[in-house]
Amino acid sequence: MPLLLIVLQIVASRNGFEGPLQSVWHDYFGTPKSMSMPWAGLALALVGLSWRRRFAALGVALALDAVISGIRVALGGPFTFGNGAVITLTGVALVAWLGWESRDKRNALHAAALGALLILATKVGDVWLHVTVMAGPNVLDRYVALADRALGEPAWTVARVLDSLGPVPPAILHWVYIELPVAAMVIAVWQLRRVASAGVWPSHYLVRTFLLLGLVGPLFYVLFPVVGPMFAFASDGHGLQIGNFWPHHVPPFDHRPAALRFDAFTPRNCMPSMHAAWSTSIFLHSRRDVDGTPAPRWLRWGGAFWVLATLTATLGFGYHYGSDLIAGIILCLTVESVLRAPEQGWHRPRIQLVTAGAILFAALLLSFRYLALWMAQHPVPSGLVLLLLVAAYARAFYNTWFAPTSTADTTDTMDDALAR
Repeated sequence: MPLLLIVLQIVASRNGFEGPLQSVWHDYFGTPKSMSMPWAGLALALVGLSWRRRFAALGVALALDAVISGIRVALGGPFTFGNGAVITLTGVALVAWLGWESRDKRNALHAAALGALLILATKVGDVWLHVTVMAGPNVLDRYVALADRALGEPAWTVARVLDSLGPVPPAILHWVYIELPVAAMVIAVWQLRRVASAGVWPSHYLVRTFLLLGLVGPLFYVLFPVVGPMFAFASDGHGLQIGNFWPHHVPPFDHRPAALRFDAFTPRNCMPSMHAAWSTSIFLHSRRDVDGTPAPRWLRWGGAFWVLATLTATLGFGYHYGSDLIAGIILCLTVESVLRAPEQGWHRPRIQLVTAGAILFAALLLSFRYLALWMAQHPVPSGLVLLLLVAAYARAFYNTWFAPTSTADTTDTMDDALAR
């Protein structure tokens, strides 16, 4: 991680944008780029502490943020928070490393590392968005827009529905979309709530999926650059858009799709939709506790609301096409199949599920690129095939990891029988 941060900082400095180390410096001594992420990282770090130490750390963080924010405002700067959370997280790690022993030390350092990784991952992600622009001037929106005809142009449909609902629903959806990491933090803190008292970390929890998705998914932004309908088909394209169609008019049928030359500052971060992937992982981890028991109702309803609201926002605001969302969901299920129940090892159902997911994900991207025209010309059969493949894979995922007859439950039953 340190080497990656240094390399990305060099790339950023040479190309005139803020790098990860600059952003970290601002979290400590300047104006944080985000108010919520430092506090989400601190909240995750607190799961490794006793309640007394949690309250003490929280009090220090609030006091530091109040003082630093007051000084910043007095000097004419913006009113924002986050410095206190980052400083306190660092302080917790240092105090645990230098002053604590045994289980307390291990739990605190483990949790602090998770909190720091969550914050640093967002810094790396911000830089990677610039890298997607540097990778090339062309985008493939014409192809994805054609492929979306097989799905009924969902970005255009959802956007028009949102427009008819007034200002309140879009405002709520925008907040949900922006605060996705906070929702992930809530799920993760709930999953790890017994770590400090029991001293045992679960074998799998949301943070692992979140971080691996963030590592794998954005790589495809460079291989399949797409900017989204609000840029390629609306005025936000700054004169390079195909036309001002989104959201009220479906663009005319493009019989000769080709790569579209675009600007040098709009990120190519649509395919796959990482918001779809991450919100799906939130939904999955809100279903059950780490021991397999059902999660409380408030968490299950919250996870369902968050994934539905996030998917609606990605389409309704023109950030993504429907094809992006499908690819993101399949990527999430595949990555989750790699990580879930590691104690079972690489048994046959896991190998089959991961292999099928990787093949389906690759087939989706290749279809969106090379079969887009055929999909648009035959929307009903291609749309049905697309949705049936995704539904079949989702069902296989459920049968493997969640159904009562899943491999995990069968293995547990056999272990219990052997123990008796």
